[in-house]
Amino acid sequence: MKINSLLERHFPERRLFLRSDADTRFIRLRPVTQLLGFAGSAAIVGWAIIATSILLMDSIGSGNFRDQAKRDQDAYERRLNELSAERDARAAEALAAQERFNAALSQISIMQSELLNSETSRRELETGIEVIQTTLRKTMKDRESARDQVAALSDGGTNTAANSATDDAALNFLTAALETTAKERDQVVADAQDALLKAEEMKSEIEVMSDKNDQIFRQLEEAMTVSVKPLDKMFSAAGMNTDRILNEVRKGYSGQGGPLMPLSFSTRGGSAVSANTQRANDILKDMDRLNLYRIAAQKAPFANPVKSAFRFTSGFGRRWGRMHKGTDFAAPHGTPIYSTADGVVIHSGWLSGYGKLVKIQHQFGIETRYAHLSKLRVKVGQRVSRGQRIGDMGNTGRSTGTHLHYELRVGGKAVNPMIYIKAANDVF
Repeated sequence: MKINSLLERHFPERRLFLRSDADTRFIRLRPVTQLLGFAGSAAIVGWAIIATSILLMDSIGSGNFRDQAKRDQDAYERRLNELSAERDARAAEALAAQERFNAALSQISIMQSELLNSETSRRELETGIEVIQTTLRKTMKDRESARDQVAALSDGGTNTAANSATDDAALNFLTAALETTAKERDQVVADAQDALLKAEEMKSEIEVMSDKNDQIFRQLEEAMTVSVKPLDKMFSAAGMNTDRILNEVRKGYSGQGGPLMPLSFSTRGGSAVSANTQRANDILKDMDRLNLYRIAAQKAPFANPVKSAFRFTSGFGRRWGRMHKGTDFAAPHGTPIYSTADGVVIHSGWLSGYGKLVKIQHQFGIETRYAHLSKLRVKVGQRVSRGQRIGDMGNTGRSTGTHLHYELRVGGKAVNPMIYIKAANDVF
C-alpha cells in the first residue's frame, strides 16, 4: 500500500473495463503493476536497440576486415609480380652492362697490342735507318777519297770517269732508300700517337661505364635488400627456419642454367674474380633467394581460408577448460572455403567431432584442416593450389553454429594459424 501510494502521483490507478452483452467487468491496474509493465517494455526496447547495434557493428567490422584481407592479398600478389619483373629487368641490365664492360676491355687489349706492335716496328725502323746512315757516311767518305784519287791521277781519265759514275748511282740509290725509310718512320710515329689518343679515349669511356655499372649495382643491391628482408621477417615471424625452408625448395627446383647462374668473366685468362663480377654474383644470389621465397610463400599457409565477410568467434588456446587447437571463422552457410597453400589432399570426408573435414598436406611438414564443412569439393590424392576452393562452410559434426574450424599442424603438433596469417599481413 505504501508503494502504491508513493507511485500514485506518477502512475495513478487505472481500470480497464471489459463489456459484453450480459455484463461488464474491469481489471484494476495498480501503480506497481503499471511500473512493472513500463519497466518490462523499456527493457525489451533497450535489448532490441543493443542487439541491433551489436549486429550492425559486427557487420561493419566483418566487411572492413574482409576488404582489408582482400587488399592485403592483392598487394601481396602485386608485390611479388613487381619484384619478379624488377628482378628480370635488373638481371638483363647487369648482363648487358657486363657485356659492354667486357667488350670495352677487349677493345683496349687490341689497342694495346697494336700500340706495342707499332712501337716494335718503330724501333726496328730506327735501327735500320741508323745502319743505312752509317753505310751512307762510309760510302760518302769512300766517294770523296775516290775523287781525290781521280784529281791526283791524270792518266787514268777513262777508267776513273766510269768508277765515279758507278759511285754516283750507288749514292742516289742509298739516298732514295733513306728518304723512304724516314717517311715510313714518321708514319709509324704518327700511328703510335693516334693509338695513344684512342687508348686515352677508351680509358675515359671505361671510367664512365664503370660509374654507370656501379650505380646500377647500387640500385640492384638496394632493391634486393628491400625485397628480401621483409620475406625473411615473414618466415621468421611464423617460426620457420629460413635456411631449411630455402634448401628444401631448392632441392625441388634443382635445375641449372639460365639468367641466375653465377657469372665467371675473365679477360686475361686468370682465375681471380673481379669486384664487379663478385657484386653481380651476390645480386644474383639475392635474386635466387627472392625467387625461392616466392615459391615457398605459395607452399606455406600464409593465406586466409575465408575471403568473404566473416568474424572470429573463437581463437587458438584453452576454451572451457579444454584445448581449442584452431581458429573459428563464422560466416553464412555455404560460404566458400579456400586452400591456404599448395598441397595434396590426404583426407576428405566425415571424421567424428570434425564433421565433414578436409586435410591438406603441405611442404615443410605442415598440415591444414578445414572442419564442419557442409560440402566437400576435393578428393583424396588431389593436388590443390593456394586459393583453390575446397569446400563450403557448414555446421556438421560437434558444432554450435555455422562456422569453419581451421587448424594448422607442424610436425603433427597444432600451432596457432593466426601466426602465419598475421606474419603475411605485417609484411604485405
